[in-house]
Amino acid sequence: MDIFSHLNPAQRKAVEAIEGPVLILAGPGSGKTRVITHRIAYLIKTCGISPSRIMAVTFTNKAAREMQDRLNTMLASSVENLTIGTFHAICAKILRRDGKAIGVQPGFIIYDEEDQANLIKRSLQELNLDPKKYVPRAILSAISAAKSRLQGSEFFLNGSRSYFDEVVGRVYQRYQELLAQSQALDFDDLLMTAVMLFKKSPEVLDKYQDRYVHVMVDEFQDTNNVQYEFIKLIGGKYRNICAVGDPDQSIYSWRFADVRNILNFEKDFPDARVITLEQNYRSTKRILDTASCVIRANQQRKPKNLWTENEEGDPVTLMEAYTEQEEAQFVVREIERLIDSGEAKAGDCAVMYRTNAQSRVIEEAFIRYGLPYKLIAGTRFYERKEIKDIVAYLRIIQNPLDSISLMRIINIPGRGIGQHSLDELASWANSQRISHYEALQRLADSEADLSKLPFSPRVARTLGSFGTLLRELIEKSKELKLLDFFDFLVTRSGYRDYVLNGDNGDERWDNVLELRTVAEEFNVLPPQEGLTAFLENVALVSDVDNFKESDDKVTLITLHQAKGLEFGVVFIVGVEEGLLPHFKSLDDPYQMEEERRLCYVGITRARRKVYLVHAFRRNLMGRSTVNKPSRFLQDIPRELVTGGEIWRAEESKIGMGVVTERVNASKNIPLASLPELKSGDKVRHSQFGEGVVVSSVPRGDDCEVVVAFTGVGLKKLLQSFARLEKIS
Repeated sequence: MDIFSHLNPAQRKAVEAIEGPVLILAGPGSGKTRVITHRIAYLIKTCGISPSRIMAVTFTNKAAREMQDRLNTMLASSVENLTIGTFHAICAKILRRDGKAIGVQPGFIIYDEEDQANLIKRSLQELNLDPKKYVPRAILSAISAAKSRLQGSEFFLNGSRSYFDEVVGRVYQRYQELLAQSQALDFDDLLMTAVMLFKKSPEVLDKYQDRYVHVMVDEFQDTNNVQYEFIKLIGGKYRNICAVGDPDQSIYSWRFADVRNILNFEKDFPDARVITLEQNYRSTKRILDTASCVIRANQQRKPKNLWTENEEGDPVTLMEAYTEQEEAQFVVREIERLIDSGEAKAGDCAVMYRTNAQSRVIEEAFIRYGLPYKLIAGTRFYERKEIKDIVAYLRIIQNPLDSISLMRIINIPGRGIGQHSLDELASWANSQRISHYEALQRLADSEADLSKLPFSPRVARTLGSFGTLLRELIEKSKELKLLDFFDFLVTRSGYRDYVLNGDNGDERWDNVLELRTVAEEFNVLPPQEGLTAFLENVALVSDVDNFKESDDKVTLITLHQAKGLEFGVVFIVGVEEGLLPHFKSLDDPYQMEEERRLCYVGITRARRKVYLVHAFRRNLMGRSTVNKPSRFLQDIPRELVTGGEIWRAEESKIGMGVVTERVNASKNIPLASLPELKSGDKVRHSQFGEGVVVSSVPRGDDCEVVVAFTGVGLKKLLQSFARLEKIS
């Protein structure tokens, strides 16, 4: 195919800019994935660069797969030798291949967040530190932040500014020792250790610098310090580094991403060419103009003039509900209307929110009205107990030194080994300076003097029997390909019967079989190589990697997770002070700018319609609040929006179903001009008829009135909107 077909002038310019550092500022929906894939194709097909000498870094496995598929379609020649993947996946491969130079064994396993938390707890316990006083998650976050800045435990131990810093340093040090004992790396180690490898082994760095003539990085605005350092090192010889991103979409500072990496790229590379992609192919003009007005107030950005040849489109809909329940009901009803009118299908629609806690009320509304939906990052597949159990078995088989995995499955299925016995096993292994697995093998081979063990002969025999089982499984893993070994494992370990005979057995077993389906992809590899590749894939999978746009269900998703996706219709709920922007950002100008970028990202996910919804009152995380509409709404010109209505949807207690009342918010009556209402007063409403006031409570500059209407039941109303008439 013609590499330049379907490229606009700016995109073509970006494709052809292959010499030296290049910064491509790509607005949302501007075709940056197309540019990156065409650029790779241009390098291979036109410039004669071997695929093996090109590296393309993406931020999700999903993006890497899509890019690979596009290239396979574009090029007749094979691109199997192209290095394409996430930072973590690429670094993991480098470390398996060359990590021995700094003591990293090829068979290392990757600890996920739960494994990390467990190891922090163990570190605290061994250091006699109270986990209630020193919260493991807080310590882990501090360690993760340090690793993102290439700082070891000595950073805290040698320059501690507080006692908490000293505690973090001590735990960090012990945590790393325990990781090393288990031949494990955590997610942050994959990056930091790869950079350490390059810095400590010039020979290894030279090899990779010689190999990679061209290095491209997508979503560059979301890189952290260690990722940027990795790119500068590996691309340091040829300096053909192409950074693609948009400062206006930098939303991951909580993962220690640093927007300054992209803002300062031209300072780090003074000879860099800067190319801006401003034509949007996704959204209508009104959606694009709305997003531009929202983001314009930020200071940490590089201005762009986004434009589109798409149609003008509908105005953005602003909607104020009274409570979060009414907010959810409005969303469900509006989606039903769009589906019934043929304006959209369920799969075209997405409901986005700032915090996961907001999803509960929305889910309940979808269930209540029978509208199909899929929740992104509810209980994730790989976090389900049965999946983590099987993965733990496979990890200990691949790497017997993995103490975290061993302790997880040593009593699953139940073998009559209590926590006290496990603690004694760990203590005995430590006293002998051997791993937990080696301790089990000594018991299995009767090499231990039972009279000197801290547990009973019965427990010793049980532990020894489990050691024999693990040894058998390890031997079989060397003989059988992955699927055959998977089947052998679940049967021989007793896990199949354990699951099927437990609660929700069939459903949980279906999950195990789904994991087996994932393993099929790796069955073509030799036995142990297949197991290693499968476990690495499982460890590095992200929430959106399995997102399927073909599902005809409404997507419920956080704004952070929605990055990189697009939908026909987008509802953003909770667009109010305290949620979007989040209350933690209200006193921090830098965080406030990120909240604005988050709103911008949400709006620009939409192709045809955007709804910005907020509630007057909200119960969330145990607190009831009255929130003002988000300050971001004030930046949108009136000619771009419609609505600004207060919406009611109350369930009638007798036969009428849902009663809906819409009152234009611009026609509310000042409270001072309305009659004062108190409990017991009789009132009349234009729709609900006569009733008796149950309560009247001030809410901000309004009053919340609860009225018992004859034949209708209780209604909660805002007095300035309800226009209640007081009757004698």
